[in-house]
Amino acid sequence: MSQITRAMQTVSAAKMRRAQENVLASRAYADRIRLMIAGLYGLTDADPGEFPLLTQRPIQRIGVVMVTADKGLAGALNSNVIRRTLNFLDEHREQETQLISVGRRGRDFFRRTNVNREAEFINLGDNISVEILRPIIDIALDDYINERVDAVDLIYTEFVNTLVQRPVVRRLLPIEPPVELMAEETIRDFIFEPDRETLLSALLPRYIEVQVYQAMLEALASEHSARMVAMRNATDNALELIDELTLSYNKARQTQITREVSEIAAGAVALSG
Repeated sequence: MSQITRAMQTVSAAKMRRAQENVLASRAYADRIRLMIAGLYGLTDADPGEFPLLTQRPIQRIGVVMVTADKGLAGALNSNVIRRTLNFLDEHREQETQLISVGRRGRDFFRRTNVNREAEFINLGDNISVEILRPIIDIALDDYINERVDAVDLIYTEFVNTLVQRPVVRRLLPIEPPVELMAEETIRDFIFEPDRETLLSALLPRYIEVQVYQAMLEALASEHSARMVAMRNATDNALELIDELTLSYNKARQTQITREVSEIAAGAVALSG
């Protein structure tokens, strides 16, 4: 058993390193596009109603995109996300909710509940790209633009470090332009072609793509980190169990030898008497 868990630990460690590199590389791009949107939104003179993804409506229906892993053996990773989703649904029980589950573990759990499930996606693999995530993004955008939902929230596991992964809830739609004091100054002297409004309209869907993509990368890094730690703990427990069993067997063997020696000595005394 220890050999199996050690092998799984090694595989998870290799995948974790690649996933961490992808997360760190994508965070810079996500921050930059967020800064760009903040600056454009602050400089544009257009009516916010011209941008459907920025439109704020009274929230009566909520779409939830939940990201879990396809596989287990990752400690409490999946159960933490599922628990956070259940808490979120309970907090918004006065609104109608519909769930888009990404990952086999979350899908299997919510199949046993009465939660309204709109779509499910499994086996997306480790080589995530925007094109692979396109169906998820399209469903979220289509539901919001056509007013089937008034908000879309994203629930996933945020990667902090190898030992810490925490479930978080992010508002995906409507897009809430971040307040950046330096954003406008960063792009104020730029000459835009086409105009700022056209550029902002093109960037907003891209921003949604980046948010979903970033969430998937965070979830993958968290999954491999949690599985590596879980397999390392399992290996340590297996080795500890082997040591305990070896000690117990040695004690039993020594007891058996002592008893046999005692019986032989008692027999020898009886014969000599």
